[in-house]
Amino acid sequence: QVHLVESGGGLVQPGGSLRLSCAASGFTLDDYAIGWFRQAPGKEREAVSCRNNREGDTWYADSVKDRFTISRDNAKNAVTLQVNNLKRDDTAVYYCAADRLPVGTLVIGCPNTRYEYDHWGHGTQVTVAS
Repeated sequence: QVHLVESGGGLVQPGGSLRLSCAASGFTLDDYAIGWFRQAPGKEREAVSCRNNREGDTWYADSVKDRFTISRDNAKNAVTLQVNNLKRDDTAVYYCAADRLPVGTLVIGCPNTRYEYDHWGHGTQVTVAS
């Protein structure tokens, strides 16, 4: 059974950094894409980054490019999101999600809309404030 648990959120000042982790269990990361999403109060859930764990392809939303980095932590069977130079607008609940990649097909890139993901974690709160 696919199970995802996010951690690493917290309260940080503008310009600060956090390392968010999405720990995976019940499935092999190689067969899945992992996406990171966020949802601020009163706003739609939006994609911020994703990773195709079979090919290593990554994608970032324009609003986080050059500040966020998605990577795989094999030792922890997790996908992490390093978030740097945080801004107040980054305040949100951050979720990770998993989408199984088609078998026997070369998949370029990774899905970057929430509708493509079947499995979700419960989220971790990131608050950027002075």
